[in-house]
Amino acid sequence: MSLQGKVAIVTGASRGIGAATARLLAARGAKVIVNYVRNAEAAAGVVGEIKALGGEALAVQANVLLPDEIQRLVETTRSAFGRIDILVNNAGASFSQKPFAAMSWDEFATDVQDELKIAFLLTKAVLPVMMEQHYGRLIYVASGSARTPVPGMLSHGTAKAALVTFAQYIAQEAGANGITANIVSPGLTETDATASVPAQAREAISRMTPLRRLASPADIAGAIAFFASDDSGFMTGIYAPVDGGRTM
Repeated sequence: MSLQGKVAIVTGASRGIGAATARLLAARGAKVIVNYVRNAEAAAGVVGEIKALGGEALAVQANVLLPDEIQRLVETTRSAFGRIDILVNNAGASFSQKPFAAMSWDEFATDVQDELKIAFLLTKAVLPVMMEQHYGRLIYVASGSARTPVPGMLSHGTAKAALVTFAQYIAQEAGANGITANIVSPGLTETDATASVPAQAREAISRMTPLRRLASPADIAGAIAFFASDDSGFMTGIYAPVDGGRTM
């Protein structure tokens, strides 16, 4: 699954799934933009790891909720590497962890809107470039809560479910231009963002998973790299759970 000569933007790439994805795409030959919002030191660390192994990468700060910053992200990518072949829409919006009874409409609406705004604006920015090239790989990172309700994850699950539908509409519209759009849906993954999940809950999820463990960021990155490659060239609009078989 060589990505030699390809250029990838990975959003939210300073840690967790994004960082693992940036490292793997670079290891397979892609030139990688490591996008981050606040943690410049961590993003620089990911770039340093890539370069130490002979890869090419550049850290670019951009808040992907802001159109002007997304435009700068795209322009910086093209200026540095000449093209954009792969977008990994990994950066998600923050969300409220509350049951429906405790949630306000404004909280719910903001969570859903922000998740979709990120995907919409990023896709809007890179799609014209990919259409010029008659080639592109769009990968959207969703969540198992998009299909399986999880307590306290109402707004997050609803937002991710909407993201899945959005990505499938993009797949339908962009396909004639040699562009694929696919969805990778992680199960519970061992990252900083999930460190607050109680140990008892983590153990229970592991027991209910056929592979008897939680996902690692590398597990999710491997699936993303597949959809970023030409090995998946005749697959689009696919919703791929990466959860050790839990939703089987």
